[in-house]
Amino acid sequence: MDNQLKRTLGVPDAVVVGLGAMVGAGIFAALAPAARAAGGGLLAALALAAFVAYCNAHSSARLAARYPSSGGTYVYGRERLGPFWGYLAGWGFVVGKTASCAAMALTVGAYVWPGREHEVAVAAVVALTAAGYGGVQKSARIARLIVAAVLAVLAGVVVACLGSAAADSGRLAGGGWGGAAGLLQGAGLLFFAFAGYARITTLGEEVRDPQRTIPRAVPLALGIALLVYAAVAVAALSVLGSGALAGSSSPLADAVRAAGRPGLVPVVRVGAALAALGSLLALVLGVSRTTLAMARDGHLPRALAAVHPRHQVPHHAEPAVGAVVAVLAATADLRGAIGFSSFGVLAYYAIANASAWTLGSDVKGRAVAAAGLSGCVLLACALPAASAVSGAAVLALGALAYGIRRRLRSGS
Repeated sequence: MDNQLKRTLGVPDAVVVGLGAMVGAGIFAALAPAARAAGGGLLAALALAAFVAYCNAHSSARLAARYPSSGGTYVYGRERLGPFWGYLAGWGFVVGKTASCAAMALTVGAYVWPGREHEVAVAAVVALTAAGYGGVQKSARIARLIVAAVLAVLAGVVVACLGSAAADSGRLAGGGWGGAAGLLQGAGLLFFAFAGYARITTLGEEVRDPQRTIPRAVPLALGIALLVYAAVAVAALSVLGSGALAGSSSPLADAVRAAGRPGLVPVVRVGAALAALGSLLALVLGVSRTTLAMARDGHLPRALAAVHPRHQVPHHAEPAVGAVVAVLAATADLRGAIGFSSFGVLAYYAIANASAWTLGSDVKGRAVAAAGLSGCVLLACALPAASAVSGAAVLALGALAYGIRRRLRSGS
């Protein structure tokens, strides 16, 4: 078929794409709001978020190996639970992650040129959309460079903090806990930081030997991200404590400053901008592939299903996503969208786990799917009320649109 994508990504490329999404979105954005919710329970919240993410990753990898097409849980829900559930997963992913794209673009602007966030954000979206148009291999090479630079910066932060006289292990669990509700809310917010491995599954149609590559790449990316997050969280807590961390707008810059290394602050700012760029690149790739899959089934304009004959990219869907994100980045401030995005992604993975439950009678697979589904529902309900209400409203709007379209098509 002329609208199929080309399989070019191996395990290292897939891991890098996942890491680019996770490290960029999470470590520079989610630590402070999670610390405000969980207090001294921040590390416990991180562990809980990682456990739910592992369950989701396990279910997603099993499904992606069975259905190696673009679209991720949109495809899995459609094939295992029915068209409505697949559509709802795709709808939540596209809307929530489009907002996340704009938020990441604005994060780039805030670090590169404070006061000119919107202009820089639009330029970043245009540049990365153009890079994606050159093919997924080109995007993977760019992501590899960004991930290497960001990991080097984060390593510098960890060494500077833990090697300083200001480090105190007593701060790791100090400052008072936020209780069970605070722990769950912190975990829900930190889940935002782990959601990037979905990019690997949404690119399933561009992965070589998906039955082997995806089950390897997803846990590898997740495991590396967890180790990085844990090291950075421990380093930041050791010099700031949960109270100062919760009140910081740039926690890692404040951490190296508190560690007596103010010269590293500009380096951290550059690292944050690069991380947000890497996240934005991976997000645009994932959203455009889900858009492609939904367009193939007629849930979005079928013109968006076109694949470029030479570059082998969704050359209508990707610019369309880029255009929407650019408009949002130019007109709105979406940097507070972490909770909203987390709700949409948790709903997306709840459907993934429900789909994985139907794969067979494998005891481990079903147990992990059940734990993942329960965890997603619990963390979604524990998010700040505004995030949960707005996320539920967006899902309801999508369900309404689906029902109206079905009635119009049936002629009733």
